[in-house]
Amino acid sequence: MKKLLYDIDEMPPVGKSIILALQHVFAMFGATILVPILVNAAAGETVITIPIALVSSGIGTLIYILCTKAKSPVYLGSSFAFIAPIAAAYVKGGISGAMTGIMAVGLIYVVVALLIKFVGKDWLEKLLPPIVIGPMIMVIGLGLASSAISNIGISTSSVFDWKNVIVALVSFLVTAFVMTKAKGFLKVIPFLVGIISGYVVAACLGMVDFTLVKEAGWFSMPAFIIPFKDYSLNFAAIITIAPVALVTICEHIGDHTSLSHIIGKDLIKDPGLDRTLMGDGIATFVAGLIGGPANTTYGENTAVVGITKVASVKVIGLAALFAIVLGFLGKFTALVQLIPAPVLGGVSILLYGFIAVNGLKVLIKNQIDFDINKNVVVAATMLVIGLGGATISITSGDLDIAFSGMSLAAILGIILNLIIPDEKKTITEKIHDKVEDVKEHIEANIYKSKSKKSNR
Repeated sequence: MKKLLYDIDEMPPVGKSIILALQHVFAMFGATILVPILVNAAAGETVITIPIALVSSGIGTLIYILCTKAKSPVYLGSSFAFIAPIAAAYVKGGISGAMTGIMAVGLIYVVVALLIKFVGKDWLEKLLPPIVIGPMIMVIGLGLASSAISNIGISTSSVFDWKNVIVALVSFLVTAFVMTKAKGFLKVIPFLVGIISGYVVAACLGMVDFTLVKEAGWFSMPAFIIPFKDYSLNFAAIITIAPVALVTICEHIGDHTSLSHIIGKDLIKDPGLDRTLMGDGIATFVAGLIGGPANTTYGENTAVVGITKVASVKVIGLAALFAIVLGFLGKFTALVQLIPAPVLGGVSILLYGFIAVNGLKVLIKNQIDFDINKNVVVAATMLVIGLGGATISITSGDLDIAFSGMSLAAILGIILNLIIPDEKKTITEKIHDKVEDVKEHIEANIYKSKSKKSNR
């Protein structure tokens, strides 16, 4: 029984390939364009443009395909984990701060990939266990919560406007209903549907001026940054962004593990985690080099592969080419730039909350026991430090480095988990663990037996 309609190395007919590729573009589109919009909103200035985000997404995916020898059907798009750090780095060091930080993340990926190739990956699992990763992800989502409320216009410093609330409510409710009630492909793009719905309502309420769209040309050259001319090295900003790489590396591993189950091939072994991380890292470095956001593997596109049973890498590559072309369409990008802030605020309630809940799911899935004091100490410290606005500054001569928010929480979480000794288990707890291991082994064998019968 064939698991996939089109396997990794297969190519659907031309017509089908175009439609399937466009489906991947639509799946990644909402999130990919949302990242630069939210980064700019958080920074209060234009840091990353939508055309550059689209182009770097397409180029990054092609780089990934090359590095993995076209053995992994993964699409790379803008990472939400870096929204707040990029904005903070921009405030500290301008475009130099933001882009050198993103390039540093790419290099961290490359270094980790090389270590895995020559040493193995056990050290990574020890450095970043679930008790550290879960709170890291939660801090990323919850740390952005105030940005969503500010965009809606219902923060303590905002002047109340009923139009803003209506638009945000429509965006929020449509996204929520699509997430919970939609079927098929529509269920994969809830945020895109929510944004479009809110946008239409905002336009009907007179909140959008389309002059920019009328004045924009059909073809427009993205505002690429010239490497090493438009910016210089900024260590303070690098320290702000770099630790988040630890979170996205774990996300990378999770996405590839999930995709492996979907396509029936172990991508961690072939093409190998070293190659997948290398592709992701070089793609992120190149994105920072031209002024784009950090890349990441996209769960939305993994879902598309699972739903359609089409794992063709050639389809993924075609989708990447389409994304690059979209970056050069002036009227299209102008239309996207006019999305009102309340629309983004409405969908961001779910988006940021969804990120935080994913962190919680990591803790639940790995059955983290909070009756163990070490786990409480690590998680509690990370949440309070990450969300409380804590900052540690180091100033010496020309050196001015600050650890804050997500970066400080990640560093402290890793250190605490390594230095606090594990609590010794009682005999009863050891017996319970042994029983659970036996149960898992039995259940796994039963599942394998059922799978063999269903395939006959």
